Amino acid sequence: MHSNQDDLQMDVKKNNINNILPALFQPFSLRNITFKNRIFVSPMCQYCSDDGHVNVDWHFAHHGRFALSGVGGAMVEASGITRNGRITHSCLGIYKDSHIKNLSKIVSIYHSQNIPIGIQIGHSGRKGSSASPLEGAAPLIHYDPSQAWETIGPSAIAMTEGWPVPRALTTNEIEDLIDAFSIATKRAVKAGFDFIEIHGAHGYLVNSFFSPLANQREDYWGGEKLENRMRFPLRVAEAVRQALPDETPLFYRTSCVDGVEGGVTLNDTIALAKELKLAGVDIIDCSSGGMTGPSGRTRKPPYPGYLVPYADEIRRKADIATMVVGLIIEPTQAEKIITDGSAD
Repeated sequence: MHSNQDDLQMDVKKNNINNILPALFQPFSLRNITFKNRIFVSPMCQYCSDDGHVNVDWHFAHHGRFALSGVGGAMVEASGITRNGRITHSCLGIYKDSHIKNLSKIVSIYHSQNIPIGIQIGHSGRKGSSASPLEGAAPLIHYDPSQAWETIGPSAIAMTEGWPVPRALTTNEIEDLIDAFSIATKRAVKAGFDFIEIHGAHGYLVNSFFSPLANQREDYWGGEKLENRMRFPLRVAEAVRQALPDETPLFYRTSCVDGVEGGVTLNDTIALAKELKLAGVDIIDCSSGGMTGPSGRTRKPPYPGYLVPYADEIRRKADIATMVVGLIIEPTQAEKIITDGSAD
């Protein structure tokens, strides 16, 4: 048995190690989960699923290599909360109980290396019913109508020229989708994931409710008032939080700015982040763009660390932890972001 003196010596040793480690390799905790360092595997679509199911050979190899790399944490790719909530036919889903079995095996791969693993859940909205990138990433309706499905959104506004106009959701359908987020979360918990991320970025459904470019409703769920456009993201966050154990962290990925005139501004996102914190979100995962074009990009050319100023300002003004991506490619660059307090 350890004595109190032994425990004290272990604590001192741990603190001494942390004092000499670079900030990038120091642990970080959210609720009851501790990430052993600040390097994180982002959710990356693999486009190799069948009816939303894990492709055993591919996904296990893909995640196995990251689990062996010593990262602090990792996240499984965007997974549709409904069948038509996938981006493509080959995207992962979490809309069936049969998805749980092999998702839990991905969890086991990371847990075998003592790495926390989460999953990003979302709905594609008006950007769904698309071909995979290898097939051109265009709307299916243009070249394979038999495989296409109806897209939905807050308003009947196409993403951009050449894309189909989505059907505007009814109030009952909105409530059903909030329930679908809750049910998907419960499946993720059964699979053993350590945390959940809501995909509220890149022009997909949750993000499209927040943006005035996509949401021009004249009711409780949207329009000119920021308060109304925040309502769907907040209701989703509340539903997911309620479906999670108290000790499980909740992430929220956002496009900090639309990068298009008339779109979401950083001040809008700071206001949302403050409300998300009250709803039980623990960290804001900062990206940008995607409302009228490719995910992660705006009309301004990216540069190394181009999203860091957004994460920094959200962290300070909303008083919430942040996570950031965007051409962070040098160790010294990543270390400075942490030591400056620009992101966690």
